Amino acid sequence: MADFDYLAIDTRGGERRGHVAATDIDAARRALDARRLYVVRIEPGAPPTATSRPLFGLQLARRRMSGKQLTLFTRQLATLNRVSPLEESLRTITRQTEQEHVRAVVAQVHAGVVEGRRLADAMAREPKSFPPLYRAMVAAGESSGTLPAILERLSVLLERQAEIRGKLLTALAYPTILAFVAMSVVAALMIFVVPQVVEQFDTVGQELPLLTRIVMGLSAFLAGWWWALLLGLGAVALIGWRVLKEPAIRLSFDTALLRIPLLGRLLRDLHAARMARTLGTMVASRLPLLEGLELTTGTIHNRRLRLASDQIVDAIRGGGSLSAAMRRAAVFPPLLTYLAASGEAAGRLDEMLERAADYLEREFDRFTATALSLLEPAIIVIMGGIVATIVLSILLPILQLSTLAGQ
Repeated sequence: MADFDYLAIDTRGGERRGHVAATDIDAARRALDARRLYVVRIEPGAPPTATSRPLFGLQLARRRMSGKQLTLFTRQLATLNRVSPLEESLRTITRQTEQEHVRAVVAQVHAGVVEGRRLADAMAREPKSFPPLYRAMVAAGESSGTLPAILERLSVLLERQAEIRGKLLTALAYPTILAFVAMSVVAALMIFVVPQVVEQFDTVGQELPLLTRIVMGLSAFLAGWWWALLLGLGAVALIGWRVLKEPAIRLSFDTALLRIPLLGRLLRDLHAARMARTLGTMVASRLPLLEGLELTTGTIHNRRLRLASDQIVDAIRGGGSLSAAMRRAAVFPPLLTYLAASGEAAGRLDEMLERAADYLEREFDRFTATALSLLEPAIIVIMGGIVATIVLSILLPILQLSTLAGQ
């Protein structure tokens, strides 16, 4: 497949310039004729590149679409492509997009389609915006002639994944903010309030209660060495980050995460729901299961779950079934394994995987709601206990002095 530069006139009399991919120049002319373009000049040319020439020798970082922007683009394309040609749909999205970097990405895809490339090949010009799994599903839709249906399934898949991410962020946001505020209040009390109060007891000449002495020692340490504490925490975080770069250590760490009673179940169910939803969409789109699994494996961050996914790929490549490979991996929920086996036996794997994903997502919602309802009062109780301890350490010397004065 070669690229040809052309100059042509469209049906409105406007001048059109661009590139077209074809086996030879005659095929390129036929492709342009099919698009109702009158060819003025056509000649071999270099394929267009997705990157621009560096300015003063510096290559500027390219912008890419975020997950939210990709979801919106997919929904718009799925809707428009049902009532208008692909090229016109992309042109409409380009004109209506407000963000400059998103408009540039969509315009690049539109230019590739105008040049005669397949949509998946045009999206490959922007690999940071369109992941391999996304492009593989688009290519499957183009090959089978079901691109509108594939785009609809993709938009639903991305919207469900965005919904799960939103719920996870919502579940973690409030406890995180509450914990940060609690630690800030306690630190302010220990660094600024306690020293001002307890210094009044230095001239009393009486031995202070043990609790008061402990709180005074902690307060003096935080007031004088808070910077060293921050540096130490930063050094520990940096060392931990570098250590986790080692594959063996990272695998052991991720395995230990999955064994934590609450967090491990959350990570396992999130991965299982995402995998079931993605595989169900791919099977319904007639994409090869093995290819979909290989593409999905690269998006998994937990090394233990990634290793299990790799083992599933190897088992299926060797002739095994999906459910049997999941059972041997021993990290997936039993319900997912059972429904996958039922789907394989009935020839309805896509439907059963979708049902498994729905169930796991509902379980995730219930689990996060329960965990959040328990975590919020736990943080409040712990904060109240720490503040009460600080207040008590201040009141005890006062009560002791009052007793001495009464005697």
